[in-house]
Amino acid sequence: MKVSFYTSQREYSAKKDEFNTAIQAVIEKGNFILGEQVAQLEQGIQQYTGAKYAIGVASGTDALTIASDILGFKDGKEVITSPFTFLASTSCITKHKGRPVFVDIDEETFAMDVNKIEEKVNQQTVGILPIHLFDQMADMDKIMEIAEKHQLKVLEDAAEAFGMRWKGKGGLYRHAGTIGDFGVFSFFPTKTLGGYGDGGMMVTNDDELARKAKFFRVHGASKKYHYDYIGYNSRLDTLQAAILSVKLKYIDDAIAKREKIAKQYIENLSDCEAITLPKVKGDQKQVYYVFNILAESRDQLAEHLAKNEIGYSIYYPRPLHLQPCFSYLGYRKGDFPIAERVSENIIALPIYPEITADEVEFVCSTIKSFYK
Repeated sequence: MKVSFYTSQREYSAKKDEFNTAIQAVIEKGNFILGEQVAQLEQGIQQYTGAKYAIGVASGTDALTIASDILGFKDGKEVITSPFTFLASTSCITKHKGRPVFVDIDEETFAMDVNKIEEKVNQQTVGILPIHLFDQMADMDKIMEIAEKHQLKVLEDAAEAFGMRWKGKGGLYRHAGTIGDFGVFSFFPTKTLGGYGDGGMMVTNDDELARKAKFFRVHGASKKYHYDYIGYNSRLDTLQAAILSVKLKYIDDAIAKREKIAKQYIENLSDCEAITLPKVKGDQKQVYYVFNILAESRDQLAEHLAKNEIGYSIYYPRPLHLQPCFSYLGYRKGDFPIAERVSENIIALPIYPEITADEVEFVCSTIKSFYK
């Protein structure tokens, strides 16, 4: 049996008429740049997440870069974040000549260890950039408490967390990305809300931040050819917005299916001593964007999966503080031992709404056969 790590074809086949109608409507009207479907999706995201504003941009990476610029994460100022994440979570700071300051992660959740943040705060610190990674939101209660105490800006990297919610001290669940000053989503195809190409969204509850974001995505222009800022060319494609609006209608059903798949993995692999299953800390609602395990002999297991035509991915094989592009920061091997250890053992298994129970069963049996 061949099991893809991800495929879009099954979803497209099931909703082909809706997707084709949405795409054709854009093509027939010909309004490809910031067309009405972009505004419709932005309104849909606002309603779903509870954010006051949603601003569509070309990618999740652009969303991080623009938000970092607006929040002042630049010119030698320091921003506290995690070394265990995708490049864009840190390159958005260095692009503006800001300085990322890493803290190690929690070994059970892979999220930034919030208990290590405050010791890194100094006069140069201007912000915190938590990453809601895989199936775990960062402890936003603690992060916002530290930010308020030290007057820091918070940029939530919720690129992987669309649909996730955190139950804070007020007793209400708040959507990932809507708690800090800015939050960002990625619509990369594999995400819980993913397009058929690149796309991203910035969300905020702040009037002034939203105003700037709308200017910054169109070269910094307040109106055509009138430039208030040096901005970016980063606009969510109208065709992608149309596709995403179709998918947004079914997002809760998609998340429920992901949860069912995750539970099947947990039930089938819980008795495998060579595997450590993911844990969740804090009162939150997951979306199971990725199903990661920590596995003994990870690289050999990966080879075994590949030989059996099972797709997998490794998020992430090398933490950012050990990447050559960040060598100038002066970090060395051993500085963040938990992130380094996790990167040697982590592996992601196939999970998407259309995967079948039989396919998940085959993945699990193949993993178990490796450890016999």
